[in-house]
Amino acid sequence: MSYSEQLANRIRTRLIEVPNVQEKKMMGGLTFMVNDKMCVGIIKDELMCRIDPDFHEKALEKTGCRTMDFTKQPMKGYVMISDSGMETDTDFDYWINLSLDFNQKAKQSKKKKLNL
Repeated sequence: MSYSEQLANRIRTRLIEVPNVQEKKMMGGLTFMVNDKMCVGIIKDELMCRIDPDFHEKALEKTGCRTMDFTKQPMKGYVMISDSGMETDTDFDYWINLSLDFNQKAKQSKKKKLNL
């Protein structure tokens, strides 16, 4: 599965001054990890944002926002933003900032131990 390189570059530019950012190909798209925690990503041409689950329902009221259902199961705290929800820099920054804010309090996934 491919992802929007234009959107990837837009995210890279926005996160350039954020410390501890890593890119990982994951879920058939591209994920940006901040402090070893999933923060934002791209699936096809949509922006995926990890947000505070307590804010999830409110976020769905915004233009272009829907619940992430990548696994065919709705995932509270993860939303997908279409082009209509991030047309302006202000809209785009809103979603990135929302994800960065939650990243500070999000729990890190447990790393799998390798059996050697």
